[in-house]
Amino acid sequence: MARLPLSLAIGDYDRIRPLVDGSVQIDGVDPVFSILDPEEIFFRAFRYADFDICELSLSSFTVKTAAGTSPYVGIPVFPSRAFRHTSVYIRTDRGITRPEDLRGRRIGVPEYQLTANVWVRAILEEDYGVRPADITWVRGGYEDPAREEKIALSLPADVRLESLPPGATISSALADGTLDAVIGPRAPSCFERGHPQVGRLWADPIAAASEWYGRTKMFPIMHLLGIRRDLAERHPYLVGALAKAFEQSKAVAMAKLSNTAATKVTLPFVEEQLARARALMGEDFWSYGLAPNRHVLEAFLRAHHAQGLSSRLLRPEDLFHPASLESFRL
Repeated sequence: MARLPLSLAIGDYDRIRPLVDGSVQIDGVDPVFSILDPEEIFFRAFRYADFDICELSLSSFTVKTAAGTSPYVGIPVFPSRAFRHTSVYIRTDRGITRPEDLRGRRIGVPEYQLTANVWVRAILEEDYGVRPADITWVRGGYEDPAREEKIALSLPADVRLESLPPGATISSALADGTLDAVIGPRAPSCFERGHPQVGRLWADPIAAASEWYGRTKMFPIMHLLGIRRDLAERHPYLVGALAKAFEQSKAVAMAKLSNTAATKVTLPFVEEQLARARALMGEDFWSYGLAPNRHVLEAFLRAHHAQGLSSRLLRPEDLFHPASLESFRL
């Protein structure tokens, strides 16, 4: 019986490689993989619905879902998660020594609605009392001045969002002092080159994120898996098949990571880092499914709506196809 050929776009992660190399199969599907950077996937998915199945920005997907305009429906598989205390870069010559010092500053963002930025703004407001309205936000591309906000936004009246002048980038503006800080999922190139007046807001972001996790028990979700809504309606079995296959693929990757007789990652001290992660977060620290992630999604959706990015407050269930929220048990 012929398998259904479907396009599947996703980043290059160890947790999806068993699907790419064929050691884990998606029931009834012959996937055609495109391994791409997230920015390309999101642009093509939200502008043109290019892919049958793909990784999606949680924030952009929430904007579209709240508005009722998303061509995709979600599956609670989370290819990308990250603690975002690593994502704030500052001028070290401006007297910024703590998060509260960001009040009144000009902060660059590649896009206001990026998931990483939603999480950072939530942390700044909830833990340090720094509201989005306390900052002047300046939008621009990291390295390409032509980058645009890919989704139209209707922000609260007290939020000041400007654009960099033509030809400028947020990396160049941070380097020349036009900006006081940058928040985003990637490090600006001036930081990577070791600019003497550019550093991190949290000097030890691992310690800051670990303390935050100890209080909140939240490992921020960045991306989820989406399937084109029309495809899920035509082939209802696909939703459960995808959830099962991605869970199996992650299990294979975790087993390989745990086999430290010959380290699978090109990095020293992998076993020590793995032990630290499990001591802090438990065995299944990269969990899929709604139940173990409900509190994370609820916190994100509250922040997203409060920041004026979603037109209505969504429940976690509103993001996902109903068939992806339960599976058989023996």
